[in-house]
Amino acid sequence: MITAQESTEKISDLTPFSSWNAGTPPAGWFSRPLDGEAAAFYHENGFLVLDRVLTAEETDALTAEAARICRNADGRINGVGPAPAHLSDDEVMQKTLCIHFPHKLSPLLHGTLSHPRIVQALTTTIGPNVKAMQSMLFFKAAGKPGQAWHQDEDYIPTRDRSLLGAWIALDNATVENGCLWIIPGSHKPGVLWKQEWHGDRSFDCALESRGFPYTVADEVPVEVKKGSVVFFNGYTLHRSLPNRAQSGYRRALVNHYMSAESFLPWQHTENTSMAMQDYRDIVMVAGEDPYAWKGIADIAKSQVRPAGDGGCTSWGNPLPYNE
Repeated sequence: MITAQESTEKISDLTPFSSWNAGTPPAGWFSRPLDGEAAAFYHENGFLVLDRVLTAEETDALTAEAARICRNADGRINGVGPAPAHLSDDEVMQKTLCIHFPHKLSPLLHGTLSHPRIVQALTTTIGPNVKAMQSMLFFKAAGKPGQAWHQDEDYIPTRDRSLLGAWIALDNATVENGCLWIIPGSHKPGVLWKQEWHGDRSFDCALESRGFPYTVADEVPVEVKKGSVVFFNGYTLHRSLPNRAQSGYRRALVNHYMSAESFLPWQHTENTSMAMQDYRDIVMVAGEDPYAWKGIADIAKSQVRPAGDGGCTSWGNPLPYNE
């Protein structure tokens, strides 16, 4: 396990990726149309970055919509009431770390699931038939915690290991404000490492992956510009540290996808064996759904993620976290 302190100590030795503004991007940062080189990098390293996929106008529209959703005026988000009218959008967003399934609350976010350049990356890395099953809005104001090491397949199991997260930066993401850290190639063993309670208030209430054979020398910060998208495999170890900036946010919209050919045994929703479970609260974003005959369900409800600042049921004994 790599500690938060070890990562902080390493920062001074790094050349920030955000220093790149023009010319040739760092390895794994693609600004041209995706091709075989990008797919090869993804499969070898377990992640890739598309620089500034969304325009400034598209990103600003998502940020404005995120603020509207955070106010929860219609009370549809579990775990939080409507924001008092006298509070500004800024004051409301500062109180929230993450909202799950915001695409259920917004046609704009629902439409972003199938943004053309994101879909191009999905079909390049996953295959021609792709479905989405989850979205998350991270606000992460200054002082808010990060999330400890984890693999997304800890929470969203796929039978063919095709899970992919698309992390859309709504602000410039830097080491200072809590960008993603990734261990390249950590998806290759195909192992889901043991999860344990971390007891570290630098992180939210999610458990931490431990026992993996990597050190601080293996992790890299993924600093990106607003509108860029980080794609990573469901087995890739990743985390984020707290937002240590004096002010501002590190907002992101994160969508999860997988091959439509695979069942999604996320929850026990059918009267059949676990091997045949197929969670059908999905959105098709590319190609055809081989299981369209099963229909589409409306199961997931929007909810707030506990941040750890009083949000855990018990700091010493948290409830199991389900992303």
